[in-house]
Amino acid sequence: MAYPMDDIVPMLVSLGLGTLLGWERQADHKPAGLRTHTLVCLGATLFVLTARHAVAVMGSPTFDPTRIIHGIVTGVGFLGAGSILRHEGTVQGITTAASIWIVAAIGAAVGVQAYVLAGVSTVLALIVLRLYLKIDAWLSR
Repeated sequence: MAYPMDDIVPMLVSLGLGTLLGWERQADHKPAGLRTHTLVCLGATLFVLTARHAVAVMGSPTFDPTRIIHGIVTGVGFLGAGSILRHEGTVQGITTAASIWIVAAIGAAVGVQAYVLAGVSTVLALIVLRLYLKIDAWLSR
């Protein structure tokens, strides 16, 4: 049986990590920002936590909780695709789509209480979104 803190702590960690990535996107005025990234991270965590509860309630040997993670990947791919826009011969929003995708993965990691993995992934994503922007500008010169 799960205790309330077994659910509350992952949701709060998810809130914090999703907010960090969303804040970065919001600061650059991207189409999916603070609220979108935070909600995607929270939603992914909630799905994974719900899977644990479903296993406890259903107790069926045929129930596969990893199918929920597969659903997250598929659903978030659809959401990310909506942020990609083609405008006057250029494509915009691909990085935002990728950041939505990774924030869902971070939420799923938090849902299985892999906090170190989620935290390191958040830091690495922030490095890619911030530092690589400068490297990309330097390489484009």
